[in-house]
Amino acid sequence: MKTLKGPGIFLAQFMGDKPPFNDILSIAKWVKGLGFEGVQIPTWDSRCIDLQKAAESKTYADEWKGKLKEAGVEVTELSTHLQGQLVAVHPAYDALFDGFAPENKRNNPKARTEWAIQQLKYAAQASKNLGLNAAATFSGALLWHTVYPWPQRPAGLVETGFAELGKRWKPILDVYEENGVDLCYEIHPGEDLHDGVSYEMFLEAVNNHKRACLLYDPSHFVLQCLDYLTYIDYYHERIKMFHVKDAEFNPTGKQGVYGGYQGWVNRAGRFRSLGDGQVDFKSVFSKLAQYDYAGWAVLEWECAIKHPEQGAKEGAPFIKEHIIRVTEKAFDDFAGTGSDEKFNRSVLGLQ
Repeated sequence: MKTLKGPGIFLAQFMGDKPPFNDILSIAKWVKGLGFEGVQIPTWDSRCIDLQKAAESKTYADEWKGKLKEAGVEVTELSTHLQGQLVAVHPAYDALFDGFAPENKRNNPKARTEWAIQQLKYAAQASKNLGLNAAATFSGALLWHTVYPWPQRPAGLVETGFAELGKRWKPILDVYEENGVDLCYEIHPGEDLHDGVSYEMFLEAVNNHKRACLLYDPSHFVLQCLDYLTYIDYYHERIKMFHVKDAEFNPTGKQGVYGGYQGWVNRAGRFRSLGDGQVDFKSVFSKLAQYDYAGWAVLEWECAIKHPEQGAKEGAPFIKEHIIRVTEKAFDDFAGTGSDEKFNRSVLGLQ
């Protein structure tokens, strides 16, 4: 068994316009002061990293990584969540998702998609230059608007959608294979990959590509009423990243999973700061240790109630307390009597 690494923190929700949140080195020093050992990088934020330069220049990558090391933290992984979202966008969402792309790619879905695909490829190359073996993303969605079908879905619609999704992602996954990096999809409502079944359909569409891996985040499964512990049993071989994020689901006589169009504070299902929700993290960390998960435990803070700085301050010790230092010996070794084949046969009454 292996002891997982951590605590790490995803910087996306903490970057801002005021110090120490407006610069990668200052925010790195801030999170180090809170007890974090690693930072997960949102690659769409130029205050964090120049993704293209990190992909094309090993010198830049080494210098950038070295500065973070001087600040006392490691890079856990690169994230391309926003760019991955743009690999597949249904036209109904064009206006809403255009804001994820540079201004010169907006109102041009074809150019936006091409830009997003190139961003994903840069992230593969940058990850290699930085010595990383996993990266995070979203799958995007062509079918999400049909998730609760009314009117009914036309026959073959789902198969056509996943065939197209696979067609778009397979060449990207090949680039990750060339660079020795696992691409980890965050299974998430709003994406075509939103549960185990949809992930399996995607795997089939990309010919079970070895780099089509998973970012495990139990909070999204709490809100879907999905068994997030058994999920680990099913998919542990593909889980290469871990977001430590809490959530709660408290249905009422007025609303349930869909939330009644309410804001996050008033939804039956909502994300919470670590320890304030319903995720059984003791069991989650135990299962990941059981299955030899060797990656990072990374805080993703999302809470509609608690201030982010408090969430971060509480998050580092929470993760540290849950990381299991795995044992190197069996608890009953003291009672061992030794063994060889002759002795074993005699115990079994065999000649």
